[in-house]
Amino acid sequence: MIEQTNHENQTMMDSPSNPFVSVIIPVFNDSERLKICLEALENQTYPKTLYEVIVVDNGSDKDQNIKEVVAQFSHGIATYEGTPGSYAARNKGISLAKGEVIAFTDADCIPAPDWIEKGVKTLLQVPNCGMVAGKIEIFVRNPNQLTIVELYEKVTSFQQKKYIEKHKFGTTANVFTFKDVIERVGLFDGNLKSSGDFEWGRRVASLGYRQIYADEACVAHPARYSFAQLYKKSVRVAGGIYEGQIQKCDSLLDKNKLFLRLIAEYFTCPFWSAYDIFIDSSLKRVDNKLKVYCIMSFVRYIWAFEIIRLKFGGTVSRE
Repeated sequence: MIEQTNHENQTMMDSPSNPFVSVIIPVFNDSERLKICLEALENQTYPKTLYEVIVVDNGSDKDQNIKEVVAQFSHGIATYEGTPGSYAARNKGISLAKGEVIAFTDADCIPAPDWIEKGVKTLLQVPNCGMVAGKIEIFVRNPNQLTIVELYEKVTSFQQKKYIEKHKFGTTANVFTFKDVIERVGLFDGNLKSSGDFEWGRRVASLGYRQIYADEACVAHPARYSFAQLYKKSVRVAGGIYEGQIQKCDSLLDKNKLFLRLIAEYFTCPFWSAYDIFIDSSLKRVDNKLKVYCIMSFVRYIWAFEIIRLKFGGTVSRE
């Protein structure tokens, strides 16, 4: 096991305006983008002695050399979690965190230089704040030549403001919270491969904490650009949704009702979503609206067929 190697004797010079922050990043076979993420975190405007970056290798292949990548950065701490799933990995990071504030991002994200500063500022200035969800800005390979999948991703992915206001959660690619909130609410459900941020966020809301969206606390995230990438994501998300909800069912009858409800919802949802797409002001051209609608239908049908697969003995995907 790779455990903490530096910051072991670091003095926590916390102050009301600058608490010590632990940034937690799970990683699975993504060393190249992890390095870019760590470079961005190395150059934050937040006081250099007041944050650490805990990278949790979640079973990456040996040739990824995660430990060696992390060792190149002064704030980096490498550890390992063998239980598959990013939420199990985040829980391992939390167990090692020294910070009063815990910040979550992902290995494929690029935090803005003032990401920690802005996230902490928002967290501190809102009374009874349980969670801050920052902006996740989607970027593409070539802005002048978007693939149909990139277009769909830019319109539909990581809608943090909507997630906070309507669904009471934030995507863990960009979330800040207090460690004492985690101690009261509990850790992530380490059994989930997807949608663990949704489940945890709802617990935060249920205890009466405020949840805030912060546009100024920003990370950049690459858009998926191919159908193969989108398919993998869709399968993982569907599995996370089904797995999370099936755990709440007390009987076989309840499980069957859930299965039928989700199948009906996913097969009919594209029709009900058409209105939202066609009034979306970010899509100026009718042909782009049609493209996004087609991809949304494609994704929903993937969800439906994945739940059918899981219902009849399949296992949840982690990728």
